[in-house]
Amino acid sequence: MPMRALFPVPHPFRSPSADTGGASPAFLPVGHDHAQCRRDALDKAEEQCRQHGARLTDIRRKVLDILWDDHRPISAYDILHRLNAQSAIDSPHSKPAAPPVVYRALDFLITHGLAHKLTSLNAFIGSAHPGRQHGAQFFICRSCHTVAEVRSARIGQEISAAAAVLGFEVQAPVVEVEGLCPACRPAHSAPCAGHDSACACGQSEP
Repeated sequence: MPMRALFPVPHPFRSPSADTGGASPAFLPVGHDHAQCRRDALDKAEEQCRQHGARLTDIRRKVLDILWDDHRPISAYDILHRLNAQSAIDSPHSKPAAPPVVYRALDFLITHGLAHKLTSLNAFIGSAHPGRQHGAQFFICRSCHTVAEVRSARIGQEISAAAAVLGFEVQAPVVEVEGLCPACRPAHSAPCAGHDSACACGQSEP
């Protein structure tokens, strides 16, 4: 089976994050210092692992670093590609990593709350709120594909309450919501010319 079939490649996404406590999700501000953002994320990951007696091995750190390369969710295929490309530069005679290496690293990062999988995109992003597996809400713009991460205690409580009524054990309290971000809403305030049910403008038919 071709490797690309094993690792579907998503559209390019950008994933700003904010702990809003229930407020509107924040998107990356103008002048965002991503280099500092990236350093902070890796430092927090190191501290998180130390606190829980976990090992952020070299391969796990490299995968996490790739996740934080920018604020765009990335497929496992692209992680593998970048990992091997960098390895070829650092150690020209080293053997390329195999897909299971990436999956094991991602499993570790997700288990320790250092990364999330966006199921609807089949892609992964670094967690803006490092910690043991935690609930999060992701708002995905269907127009520009921007993604904002939010941790709302209220939403988490509502999910837990509904699960309790059903006798359901919540194991992955992650919510993915599609819609239009603030930047895209004005352009989609009315159906475009020639609008129909297959249109990508995001508007429902009248």
